[in-house]
Amino acid sequence: MLSKIIYSTMLFFSVLAFGQNTVLMGGKPVHTYAKLPAVNKAAPKFTLTDVAMKDQTLDSYKGKYVILNIFPSVDTGVCSASVHHFNEDAGNIPNTVVLCISKDLPFAQKRFCGAEGIKNVVMLSDFRSDFGKTYGVEITDSAMKGLLSRAVVVIDPSGKIIYEEQVADISQEPNYEAAIAAVKK
Repeated sequence: MLSKIIYSTMLFFSVLAFGQNTVLMGGKPVHTYAKLPAVNKAAPKFTLTDVAMKDQTLDSYKGKYVILNIFPSVDTGVCSASVHHFNEDAGNIPNTVVLCISKDLPFAQKRFCGAEGIKNVVMLSDFRSDFGKTYGVEITDSAMKGLLSRAVVVIDPSGKIIYEEQVADISQEPNYEAAIAAVKK
């Protein structure tokens, strides 16, 4: 119990220190927990749940380029499009893994991948972790409160962030080419 109080207090003060970030959703402002972690900094550690209900950590992909494709839900058109786009690209990039991260339950992610033929990306769920807060992408208001905003983070094999994009309007797709270019530099 004491650890939860300490954790909650730390989260509260980190929001005060770093402030919320404003993005748009269909042209209307919504807020995320904070800004994305900065380029040239170590990527924050995380534990997420895969479609087999097993924990996956950032360390699970150590030594590879890691593209985090973060979005609200696979059951929306733009989110589905981003998974499809990265699924096509992922098979052509050596030593790289694409992690598609949302609050969707692993069962929904697995159903989506099966129905859509998605095989080249790893689907991970933030349904029982603090990833959204740690990476600053959890939406804090609006009807989307609690879901993740649309963002892309690229991590190099040493664990350093080399690219980040908080998509200005959640209803738009990320800059795929810039994310892929960060890996190919």
